Amino acid sequence: MRFCGVLIICLWYIQVTWSQLLVDLARDFETSFLNNRIPDTTRFLPEYDFIIVGAGSAGCVMANRLSEISSASVLLLEAGDQETFISDVPLTAALTQMTRYNWGYKAEPTEHACQGLKGGVCNWPKGRGVGGTSLINFMLYTRGHRRDYDEWAAANNSGWSYDELLPYFRKSERIGIPELYKSPYHGRNGQLDVQYTDYRSQLLKAFLKSGREMGYEITDPNGEHLMGFARSQATIRNGRRCSTSKAFIQPVVNRKNLHISMKSWVTRLIIDPITKTATGVEFVKQRQRYVVRARKEVILSAGTIASPQLLMLSGIGPAEHLREHNITVMQDLPVGYNLQDHITLNGLVFVVNDSTVNDARLLNPSDIFRYIFAGQGPYTIPGGAEAFAFVRTPSSKFAKDYPDMELVLGAGSLSGDRFGTMRNLLGITDEFYDYMFGDLQSKETFGLVPVLLRPKSRGRISLRSRNPFHWPRMEPNFMQHPDDVRAMIEGIEMILKLSRSKPMAKMGTRFHDRPFPGCENLKFASEAYWKCCLRRYGSSLQHQSGTCKMGPATDNTSVVDAQLRIHGIRGLRVVDASVLPNVPAGHTNAIVIMVAEKAGDMIKDAWRMPITPLSS
Repeated sequence: MRFCGVLIICLWYIQVTWSQLLVDLARDFETSFLNNRIPDTTRFLPEYDFIIVGAGSAGCVMANRLSEISSASVLLLEAGDQETFISDVPLTAALTQMTRYNWGYKAEPTEHACQGLKGGVCNWPKGRGVGGTSLINFMLYTRGHRRDYDEWAAANNSGWSYDELLPYFRKSERIGIPELYKSPYHGRNGQLDVQYTDYRSQLLKAFLKSGREMGYEITDPNGEHLMGFARSQATIRNGRRCSTSKAFIQPVVNRKNLHISMKSWVTRLIIDPITKTATGVEFVKQRQRYVVRARKEVILSAGTIASPQLLMLSGIGPAEHLREHNITVMQDLPVGYNLQDHITLNGLVFVVNDSTVNDARLLNPSDIFRYIFAGQGPYTIPGGAEAFAFVRTPSSKFAKDYPDMELVLGAGSLSGDRFGTMRNLLGITDEFYDYMFGDLQSKETFGLVPVLLRPKSRGRISLRSRNPFHWPRMEPNFMQHPDDVRAMIEGIEMILKLSRSKPMAKMGTRFHDRPFPGCENLKFASEAYWKCCLRRYGSSLQHQSGTCKMGPATDNTSVVDAQLRIHGIRGLRVVDASVLPNVPAGHTNAIVIMVAEKAGDMIKDAWRMPITPLSS
């Protein structure tokens, strides 16, 4: 019921900017709703068995699983604080990314993408708070393809094949889709809720029928076959976001052996230069510096950007780069390299003869009260993504059953973003929006978004300075490899083909074929035109990974071994998306949770501790 007053006030203040209104409401109501939900540790033990740096998706799982060991003490450190109701509504995920729960990273300018966005750079929203990016992401739950993991295992990462990892996907999951209850690919008893939204538009039906016309099956993307068209499976619980904080932390906050310290910024890992052993961490909280020791291990779960930054600040990284910043080299490793991401192009908009979702329509009592009292309706659509397809581009050289492109169906489109939350998230300028979509605001539109699943381009995270409070340099190098550009153009062409299918034609679907600004001088829809669009407006789906690559010691591009231990350093593991050797063909939140589940068992096994969960 706590949503009722908030959303009714939204109607009352309809003249107020949507984003500013909810940010203000979050500030006003936070104390009354959430005080003491997660006890914040202010007095620390001098030593803990395990110190976990970062309470993102991986860190929350690690804290839950390691604190199952009643004899072990666990400290979880997080730079942000606990979530509020502002993140609960699935449809308004873009709005959540405008709050303090987003680090607000911006990448360095890159040659082949983002040049037409605000400042000529890519926005890289990353979660800041207990739950990490699961507080602000679009909640889509996909695991990737079997081949992704079998390739990891084939590269001498023992224990990381698909068959070995499936039990860890299932362990976390509480599937809420009745037709999948008996599927051997899904879990019924985990902490993380995975459900369909109850909302099903006519557009969704046409999209799925179009898939059949194109020769694809309607599939469970987390089942036997990834290739095909599907409704969105998402981490939602009764119509609300199911963050990793809700799933893994809130049920165990009363465990006596688990201390959680929020607004705690870790500045350095403490490493003994003689024994090459991680012995603790240094962090700042309320302007006070703390040093806490680890008896057994430090687990670094700060994410693909912050984990390599912390390693380098602590002397683990490329020796020459560390010396440039006058940092003593503890271990020379290729930290920060191998950066990968899924690339996308927003702004492909289609006019249709049916009702769609947009900002103005959602401000009506019917949809709001249906959501408040029943957890149903369009507000439950995860980030507006009603469905997706995993397809293979015509020129792909990957295996025939391996999709290299995802097509995401939006229940609305960028043209319906009157309040500007999606524009702000993507970095789309008001000038672009007004020129492209100013005359579409009274029309029904939807969007289709291509997503490159197997990028060949690689970027890098490096230090900007020795100051731990400065952002690192984030060089994405998107679409540097010509195969990435080729695949994206073919993905766009597949979208246009899908829009011309018979089911879509019956809905009067018409592509809004106004040329993108800056590309008007090129032949519309030509290869040169699409290259221009990608260079100016291509951006990130926010699945950054790979900067602390997993691999054997014989692989000079790797940072951690198959047990996720830093090569050459004892007592230090990395558990987050940075360890992925290659980004799988899936949305990374589900994958990171799996990695943490496996890491929990590996750590328990290494210290001969019981794996059986204890009561909270």
